[in-house]
Amino acid sequence: MPDFQENSDVNPQKSRSGVNRMWHALGYSMEGLRAGWQETAFRQEALAAIVLLPLSLWAGRNWMETALLAGSVLIVMIVELLNTGIETAIDRIGPEWHDLSKRAKDMGSAAVLLSLLLCIGIWLAALWQRFFS
Repeated sequence: MPDFQENSDVNPQKSRSGVNRMWHALGYSMEGLRAGWQETAFRQEALAAIVLLPLSLWAGRNWMETALLAGSVLIVMIVELLNTGIETAIDRIGPEWHDLSKRAKDMGSAAVLLSLLLCIGIWLAALWQRFFS
């Protein structure tokens, strides 16, 4: 069995270090964002973020509220990317139906739902506080 730590052909990123590794990691992250953009749900959430992130500067009464509002929006996008990653990995394994594949995809979808409910709850509470208290 080959030792993958010694075999640099497996993943060239493993042999990089310092700024070179960070530069390549940034490139991989940008590729991930571009791949996410191909997903309708991520595009919708990104477009909502374009509105909500600047709005969080207005809606938040202090830096902590602003960070909570903006962070809740970013959490939705992060969870969506992770869910898409799970779905993509499951689809790579095979197109046939399997109970464990369905379970993994359903759990990823549930994570997105919970992040959306958290975001909505935080925004409703902040707007209620701003306008009705």
